[in-house]
Amino acid sequence: MATQNNFEPIRAFSPEDLPAAYERLTSDVQFRNVVTKVFPQVPFEMLEAKLKQCKTNLDFQLAFCYPFLKDLLAKASKGCDIDISNIDNTRRYTFVSNHRDIVLDSALLDVMLIDAGFKTTCEIAIGDNLLAAPWIKDLVRVNKSFIVLRSAGIREMLVNSKRMAEYMNLVINEKHDNIWIAQREGRAKDSNDRTQESIIKMMAMGGEGSVAERLKQLHIVPLAISYEYDPCDFLKAAEFQLKRDVEGWKKTKQDDVLSMQTGIMGYKGHIHYHCAPCLDHFLDTLPADLPKGDIFRVIADKMDNDIHANYQLYANNIIALDMLEDTAGGDYTKEEKTTFVNYLEQQAKKAEDILTKAGLTPDKAYLRERILTMYANPARNKAAAK
Repeated sequence: MATQNNFEPIRAFSPEDLPAAYERLTSDVQFRNVVTKVFPQVPFEMLEAKLKQCKTNLDFQLAFCYPFLKDLLAKASKGCDIDISNIDNTRRYTFVSNHRDIVLDSALLDVMLIDAGFKTTCEIAIGDNLLAAPWIKDLVRVNKSFIVLRSAGIREMLVNSKRMAEYMNLVINEKHDNIWIAQREGRAKDSNDRTQESIIKMMAMGGEGSVAERLKQLHIVPLAISYEYDPCDFLKAAEFQLKRDVEGWKKTKQDDVLSMQTGIMGYKGHIHYHCAPCLDHFLDTLPADLPKGDIFRVIADKMDNDIHANYQLYANNIIALDMLEDTAGGDYTKEEKTTFVNYLEQQAKKAEDILTKAGLTPDKAYLRERILTMYANPARNKAAAK
């Protein structure tokens, strides 16, 4: 039987790890500066004392993350809700979702699960590319995150994938916790949400039995996350032109930090989470003679269909599709269209400023088309969902 020790480089911290992690965090100057900015009205000594009273990771989340996120939603959104009518809040699941925001997709899911009557939150899969400083690595592991090791050779990548799959199995079946993992590596910059087969292949490397039996042990729930506004849309649009026009351009760690900050603090409008039925029954229906080469594609297609069908469309999505296709069949008001067109211009101007500072000439038509596509694709996918 696998134990926590088998997963030392990647696992979330256990309660026994927390006191030492708290000591490292509270003695780190960068951490102290960040906490002071997040909680400007509270002396650091009071926050430190409260932190050290948290005996479990869930205690930490309820004491710090939950109230912070509730306050954030009140300031930067029109509210967030979840539909869990297809699942049971007494069971544990692996939530596999489309990926809109680097930090908030999983963080807000934790809040929604607590509000929906779950007794625990999720262990969160997070890429090591986002861990820009030692204190961030400590903090995310306190916050029930496990680490996806990237940038490895083929052989090392296989070892890492198998270890992560086995760890996920441990979380669901021995720790009796939930898991959140994105349907793909990195966000879909154009919001054309598609599940990477490699994610499913990785998950099937743990457990016992056939591919379907291994995946059933994780109790996978496709989860649709819908944001009315994406605060990072202008950053993504600028990134599209940088990739197009600058050979070999790649994001830096500072770019990731900016995306995280913008996504967290920026205005999001309405946010909706929708859980599709757990895939356990669907996996039981797969033909026994289904070729192994096809099984991951079939499962990915099912997950995509569930996420697309359960996506909550907003006026922005329909307006963007009409503007791209030069149609006018959408159900929205003139005021809603005026509001979105003004928003589009504002965000496109931000993208232009980024490109100008980078020494490029902004392609204004291309930037607007990229932002419109981000909002239109969920409407296209929902229309095509079975």
